[in-house]
Amino acid sequence: MQKQRWDKDRLYKLVQEKLGDSLFIVVSNREPYIHSMSGDRITCSTPVSGLTQALDPVMRASKGSWVVQGSGNADKKVVDEHDRIAVPPEAPEYTLRRVWLTEEEIEGYYLGFSNEGLWPLCHVTFTPPVFRESNWDTYKRVNRIFADAVIEEVVDRKAVVLVQDYHLALLPRLIKKQNPRLTVGQFWHIPWPDHEIFRTCPWYEEILEGMLGNDLIGFHIRSFCDNFLDSVENLLNARIDRETSTVSYRDSSTLVQPFPISVDFDSISLEADDKAVYKEMDNLTRELDLDGKYVGIGMDRIDYTKGIPQRMQALDKFLEDNPEYRGKVVFIQAGMPSRTEIENYRELTRKVDDLVDGINEKYGTDSWRPVIMLNRQHPPPTLNALRRLAHFCIVNSLHDGMNLIAKEYVAARNDEDGILILSKFTGAADELTDALLINPFSISELAAKIKDAIEMPEVERRRRMKNMREIVADNNIYRWGADNVSRLISIAGNR
Repeated sequence: MQKQRWDKDRLYKLVQEKLGDSLFIVVSNREPYIHSMSGDRITCSTPVSGLTQALDPVMRASKGSWVVQGSGNADKKVVDEHDRIAVPPEAPEYTLRRVWLTEEEIEGYYLGFSNEGLWPLCHVTFTPPVFRESNWDTYKRVNRIFADAVIEEVVDRKAVVLVQDYHLALLPRLIKKQNPRLTVGQFWHIPWPDHEIFRTCPWYEEILEGMLGNDLIGFHIRSFCDNFLDSVENLLNARIDRETSTVSYRDSSTLVQPFPISVDFDSISLEADDKAVYKEMDNLTRELDLDGKYVGIGMDRIDYTKGIPQRMQALDKFLEDNPEYRGKVVFIQAGMPSRTEIENYRELTRKVDDLVDGINEKYGTDSWRPVIMLNRQHPPPTLNALRRLAHFCIVNSLHDGMNLIAKEYVAARNDEDGILILSKFTGAADELTDALLINPFSISELAAKIKDAIEMPEVERRRRMKNMREIVADNNIYRWGADNVSRLISIAGNR
């Protein structure tokens, strides 16, 4: 008997059945609905986000509250006197509670401590983290702002709170201090490093204590859970039960579990078979002169964790070592610049541009460019067209919590063809073992795998892709939401 896959409706029913009379609250830095001015008119948009896809049905079923930073230029115009608005706009089912941050707070909390401190610290890509005390002070202040908003939403109700990511590490302890009856969980979307690395943060103790305010902490894979357990054991002298993966600290206990996040497989697979995608494939083939070429893609935003310079160096080596493929291979790098307010990111963009220019000058001709950069926002039909056109997709992150680009590529390949070249240092590598796995720091290995991908027999390509599609289909975004939320609700029921 074929097992039932998780989908939006099944997740909705699960929450309705299990939540009971508890209020469900999600807390995240980014919001699922953004209100913006379009001329004199206010419009509402939904950012492309796997997190929103998973948690929106949970919120609809729970009729709860989602506490977020208001970021749209019309967000303040649409909320009530308590900074709340009912969403979705077309059929409201839950509450969006917005908090407001100043430019100084965003700079110190988000760009500063979160993305110049915690991001490089946890990704271990040999980019030194920057720890400024002023940013840390702002990070603490913003976490308190979010905590106050959560407590205001709860009032005196029984509540289950699910906190998202590294921007809000202090929040669980803050809200538990004010209301010990809350059941609190947190999902950490980026890697967790070895404890010897994590203790280089000057405020590691406060961060760990803040996170141990949770009843449940989720990471993508077991090794991140083990690293976290090692951290609290060695740096806080907490008691660890390895068999149950539970931390006992002071008067509380925290369960630490892996919940591999994923994508909406069925939706991506269906959209990739749309007429608009085939039309865009024809347009791109004509505009970029792809006909008869082996096409490779990279679809990351420009971030130093993604290994884009190493990717370009590997393409250079591939073309140098295999002159017979010159003029026959085109690599398309489709990704937006990211966090350009931070110098490391601006420098990375310059470096990537220089590498691409160097490859094109070295090997290109009047009629052929080996590397094409598409540095702009692309609509879904274009993204799916690129996935469908690609003979191979390179995901060579130096370190990644999961990496959904790899899973999106697999989900879009409903033709069951194409090769995924995947870094061993991504969470996705634990599941997608039929990818061509590589060490992203080895330029020669990646160059060799590009050749393997091009020359692999069709039967073998299809065998690998079929296996990966089955895995991504079964372990989809709704299963992640169900596992995460049901475990947290179960803890609440046993309190």
